[in-house]
Amino acid sequence: MQKYVPVVSAAGRRLMPTTNKNANKLISRGRALRRFNRGIFYVVLIDRATGYTQPIAVGIDPGGKKEGFTVKSKEHTYLNAQVDSINHIKHDIKTRKYMRINRRNRKTPCRSPRYNRQHGCLPPSIKARWQLKLRIANWLLKMFPISVFVVEDIKAKPRKGQRKWNSSFSPLEVGKKWFYSKMEKIGKVELKLGRETAAIRDSLGLKKSKSKLSNSFNAHCVDSWCLAYSNVGGNKKPDNESMLLVTPLRFHRRQLHYLQPSKGGVRRNYGGTLSLGLKRGSLIKHKKYGVVYVGGTSDGRISVHSLQDGKRLAQNIKVEDCKFLTFSSWRIQNSA
Repeated sequence: MQKYVPVVSAAGRRLMPTTNKNANKLISRGRALRRFNRGIFYVVLIDRATGYTQPIAVGIDPGGKKEGFTVKSKEHTYLNAQVDSINHIKHDIKTRKYMRINRRNRKTPCRSPRYNRQHGCLPPSIKARWQLKLRIANWLLKMFPISVFVVEDIKAKPRKGQRKWNSSFSPLEVGKKWFYSKMEKIGKVELKLGRETAAIRDSLGLKKSKSKLSNSFNAHCVDSWCLAYSNVGGNKKPDNESMLLVTPLRFHRRQLHYLQPSKGGVRRNYGGTLSLGLKRGSLIKHKKYGVVYVGGTSDGRISVHSLQDGKRLAQNIKVEDCKFLTFSSWRIQNSA
């Protein structure tokens, strides 16, 4: 359960979050409406168009496997999120390449080879990872009155005697510069070096876990909390260590068909993002399985998956038995 609930005014302005108890009081008295945004519960005030806000900072701790996000003001820590990075794009691009080569060697319709339009651009695997950070930042910006984003400025591993690679041609350096340019369009950005983050953490007496893949506050969110603290200040100890665990969903968009043929050498179609009119990944409510998300489709039925572990719960669900809640491209669960 969320400890703090975002508040949006009747005019669409983001106000200071409130407690879950106060949010339920506003709803029961008819002063607010209950809303959800990709798994986060927030309220929309009916009788208030403006309100007073305080500075709120978002700390962002990038990582190779998991990343930390913290929304914090001087008084409270409103949200901690640990996000799984996207690491499958490089493998998918390589598989697509070999499938195109194989199709051209078979007697199957195919387009002629084209100029490599990705040459000289940001590599798809790097772009997907930085795009996820940008999507999370925009997601939080829709619900919280954020004044600044504090990002840990990670550095690429240098190569001896290759100054140009270290400054310009490293995919990591190019990716983060693209990310910073996009972030500056949506809000103020402040950068901190890794050693500065460590110094802040040590001065506060906080420790970082060596288990980088654990679902613990001290794995990544402790650094994102320190980054937000460096801008807004406040208590020297985290007052809220509960986290949202965010896992991006993997969609198969442009695959022509199954990689391996079925009986008779037939390769049936594969991929797509719609299941009988419902966008895959959307949150729905089913009378038996509760809140789940939409998966694939087969024989006029859809499959539904658990928000906790992504496991498929059923694959013979009728669309008319489901209530649409919201679109989503990731699944969310609360940390234990």
